[in-house]
Amino acid sequence: MGREEVLRAIKQAESEAKETIANAESKATEIVAKARLAATEIIQAGRTDSETNAQTMISEARSAAESEAQKVSKEGDSTIGSIHDGGEGSREVAVNAILDAFKS
Repeated sequence: MGREEVLRAIKQAESEAKETIANAESKATEIVAKARLAATEIIQAGRTDSETNAQTMISEARSAAESEAQKVSKEGDSTIGSIHDGGEGSREVAVNAILDAFKS
């Protein structure tokens, strides 16, 4: 092998090495881009899931609060009714006492 052939072989090997490095860098860039896209999709899916779960929890809490509020309202209405009914008999006595006080 002559000197020119050796130099030509070295230049060809250098050219092939540069091409291999360029291909590797291109593939590395592509892999990073795909990884970033996958990470973005995972984050978005996580946000969607957490929002869905939060809305479900809020809905359940609201339903429980409404149920409890209805119970309290019914108990309050019942208590008001009892007070009103209990006051019916006392009202007549109170009116008569006031009228007697004015007459005297």
